[in-house]
Amino acid sequence: MLMTKERRPAIRTLRGWAISVLQEAGAIRECEEHGWMQDRADPHARERAFASARQNPPAGVSAEGAAAEIRDVLDSIGDTCPECGPDRG
Repeated sequence: MLMTKERRPAIRTLRGWAISVLQEAGAIRECEEHGWMQDRADPHARERAFASARQNPPAGVSAEGAAAEIRDVLDSIGDTCPECGPDRG
């Protein structure tokens, strides 16, 4: 029987790529109720994301450019969901 691996959707932007790398590393998560990205504040997950970005940058992007995008995305994400507030999310 032919087995196929589930194909991931194409990522169209550098920011989308960075979010995907951060999610795979466990550095960010999505609020289940509202969909906002949240920083998990896990230094080991962040390092895994940076290492992955530097080792496998998207086509046409340097290793340092990829790491810079990871940094920009992390800087733009808080640790709580804006809709849940600090008590719930």
